[in-house]
Parts: sequence; C-alpha cells; structure tokens
Amino acid sequence: MYLIMYSKPGCHLCEGLEEKLAQISNLEIELEIRDITTQEDWFKAYRYEIPLLFQKINNQEQPIPRPSPRITVPQLEQILQKYLV
Repeated sequence: MYLIMYSKPGCHLCEGLEEKLAQISNLEIELEIRDITTQEDWFKAYRYEIPLLFQKINNQEQPIPRPSPRITVPQLEQILQKYLV
C-alpha cells in the first residue's frame, strides 16, 4: 500500500499519525510525506486539514478519511485494510 501524507514541520498530529503508521506490522506500507510548506498550492489547500492521507493507485491519489488523533494502531490498521486495492 502506497500512502501519501500531507504534513508540515512541527505538526504534532502529523507526527502521531506517522508513528502509528510505522507500528502497523500486518500491512506493507510505503509512506511518502509531503511537506505542505514546500508548495503554495498544497499549503492553500491543506493548511487547516493536515494530516491528510491518500492512497496512490495507478498514479492517482485517492483520499482516506482522516483518522481521529486518538485512534489506536489496530483501529488504524482496520481502516487502511478497507482501502486496500
């Protein structure tokens, strides 16, 4: 599963989600982190929405609903399994 996470430096919610994704052991996850401060269009679109997850399928980004900051690793894994293609 190839995931893209829109983030920015110093975002504690982003760091928490990244840590939880790293703890998932039953799914093969390749994570690309995109810093929204590096591109003006990303910043305008996502500055109030981060962290955002997208699954990359056939060079298209499909959004994954934003998980709660309180989500557990097993719950996050269940959500991601729903989006496996």
